[in-house]
Amino acid sequence: MQKTKTNIDIIKLENAASRLRALAHPMRVAILELINKNGKMNVTQIYTKLKIEQAAASHHLNVLKTRGVILLKREGKNTYYYLKQGAIIKIIDCINKCHG
Repeated sequence: MQKTKTNIDIIKLENAASRLRALAHPMRVAILELINKNGKMNVTQIYTKLKIEQAAASHHLNVLKTRGVILLKREGKNTYYYLKQGAIIKIIDCINKCHG
């Protein structure tokens, strides 16, 4: 049987791996569940609800924002985080297609 060579786009592979790592952390999953349930939340609401340090919540939010899973919107003095429409669904759909 002859092997066929597959061209792999390393940049796309690294991007996918980065997003999956962002979603793999249990605290980030908990944050996503909270935001999904509430529509939008600020960092104080998140760290209070999850009983974690503010710095930890900010770190996890930054990872999720950098990976394109959540967005932020400033309203007055507050910054609210919300899910990027369809981002998680697209990631799950992609994984399901690959799993086939």
